[in-house]
This record gives sequence, C-alpha cells and structure tokens, in this order.
Amino acid sequence: MNPIKVLIIDDSALMRQVLTEIIGRQPDLRVVGAAPDALVAPEMIRSLNPDVLTLDVVMPQVDGLEFLERLMQVRPMPVVMVSSLTEKDATLRALELGAVDFVSKPGTDSAPGIKSFGMEIVDKIRTAALAKIRRAERVPQVRHTSLKPAAPMKRASSERLIVIGSSTGGTEALRVLLTQLPPNSPAVLVTQHMPPGFTRSFAERLNGLCRIAVKEAQQNERILSGHAYIAPGDHHLKLGRSGANYVALLDDGPPVNRHRPSVDVLFRSAARHAGPNALGVMLTGMGKDGALAMLEMREAGAFNVAQDEASCVVFGMPKEAIAVGATHEVLPLEEIAGCLMKHLSLAGAGGIRV
Repeated sequence: MNPIKVLIIDDSALMRQVLTEIIGRQPDLRVVGAAPDALVAPEMIRSLNPDVLTLDVVMPQVDGLEFLERLMQVRPMPVVMVSSLTEKDATLRALELGAVDFVSKPGTDSAPGIKSFGMEIVDKIRTAALAKIRRAERVPQVRHTSLKPAAPMKRASSERLIVIGSSTGGTEALRVLLTQLPPNSPAVLVTQHMPPGFTRSFAERLNGLCRIAVKEAQQNERILSGHAYIAPGDHHLKLGRSGANYVALLDDGPPVNRHRPSVDVLFRSAARHAGPNALGVMLTGMGKDGALAMLEMREAGAFNVAQDEASCVVFGMPKEAIAVGATHEVLPLEEIAGCLMKHLSLAGAGGIRV
C-alpha cells in the first residue's frame, strides 16, 4: 500500500520542521513538501498531488481560512488544521468551510506536549485520508438555517431526552441536526470528541444558529427541555438524577476508548438513568466509541438512530453501532431530526417514569 502523501503549509519554519520530523517517522506517511505560505501552496498541490494537507490557521498575506475556502471550491481535499488555543473561532470556522479536523499546536519547549501532539496529528492525518470530502456550502454566522426544521412537539417533556455521540466531521453534523430541532425539543446531551479549550466556543457558535439554547455543560446543572449541553473538552459528560430531575455530571477520570469525553460514558449513563425515555444518535466519526453503550441503551428500551454512510465524513462509529445491533434506524443526516420528533409524537412525548 502506498504511503499517504502529506503537504505541510505553515509560515513557521520551526513548525514545518517539527511536522516534517513527526510525519516522516511514520512508515505509512510521507511528507512530499512544506510550503511557507498559501501563495506557493497551490502550485505545490498541483505538482505534488498530496493526499492530505496540514494547514496553519493564521498566516500572513493569505491566511489559512481564505486559502481553505478557495481550495474547497476548486479542489476539495482532506485538510487538517493546525491551530493555537487563541484561534478558537477561526478553527471552528475552518471546520465549517470543509476542514476534516484540527490539532492544537504544542509548546515548543515541552517534550510531553510535542509527543502528544505528534500522536494526535498522525492519527488525524490517517483519518483525514479516509474521509469523504465535499464542496463545502457557505455557512452563515448569524441565526439562520436553510434546512427544513423538524415539526415542533405538541407538548414539551422533561422526561424524554436525546443523547448524541460524534467525532470526525461531527461539528458540522451537529450543526445540521441541532439547527433543525424545535424550541420545545427534549433536552439534548452531546459528546463530541474535541480537545480542551474549544467546546465552549463551539457551543456558543451553535447557540447563535439554533432555535434551542446550546451551552457547554456544567457540573450538577439541571437538564432542561429546549436546551443542548456539550461535553467539555477535558471531561466525560454523564446523565445523572437529582430527585425527579435530570442533571449533568462531569468526570475527569481516565479516557475511555482513548477519548475524554467519551461517547460510551454518556450513552451508558443514559441507559441507566433514562432507559426507555432516551433517544440515542450516533453521528460521523472514526473508531467505535459508544457502540456497545448504545446497545445497552437499546436493551434498556431507548430508540436509536445512526447516520448513514453516504452522509458521513467518516463511517466508523455509526458502522460499529449498526454492526452490534444497537440501532433502529439508519438515516441521512438531514432526516435524523425529523425522525426523532416523529418517534416522540408517535410514542407520546410525556415519557415514562424510571
């Protein structure tokens, strides 16, 4: 099998050197070039024909976002953004424009940080090489969506709730799904694989687009209908109970399936505390995090949906959930919200006391 060809685009000579050394040590990856800016990158793409780009978010003259937007219109291809913690909004915008994923730059004086960065970047390059890339639509940055909204529920329920797991490609999949939900939707809990420092900005960005309120989850807060709660990037999110109410619980314990937050942790808590009142959704992502816990949800009476292969960026997590028999429906992304609301209407929105 031929190695994955990688082109590095970064204005920092040090970062180009670090990336070249990290990627070059992998037998299945090969650095075919390193561009110092986005001006010379187009010609290098044409001549070197890379499989994956790593792209700095902020660069002089033509910055990473401007270059990415042009690239995804004329030659869509897998891109992994390389960003800093100070570039949250720009990084999230890059995902909207079609980047597959991102990694945060390490401190150059931290050997453990560089080692962790190295493991993360090579994993994400491998995943990006498998991703389905489409021309990105222009995504508004104000409260608006052209997607058909799901029909509102006749009455809200504090017993029903929706739990969602997602990874690679999930930020955009979540935008599509959550913007379709009606204001009186059941509460939504989300585990998206995302590093620390980005989930609050991600939640705020979604909040500006959705008809439900979206926020980063906080310890022990009450879970309310019409709200979505995003797992913080360095904590597992669990569903808990306080009397008759659902509450959010955060846990900084060890990674599960290599992830913190982990979909397994969220789904297992939903099986335990919500049972037949839960609706589970597995969206695009690499790996199998959440598959077995989603099966536990089904066995506890939950209704589960997986995103179909055609609409996934990476058909990993949904495929695994389907394979173990955890799902009732497999649907295109744009149809999932409507399916959930229809199921609630047919089943009765009131919920079952557990």
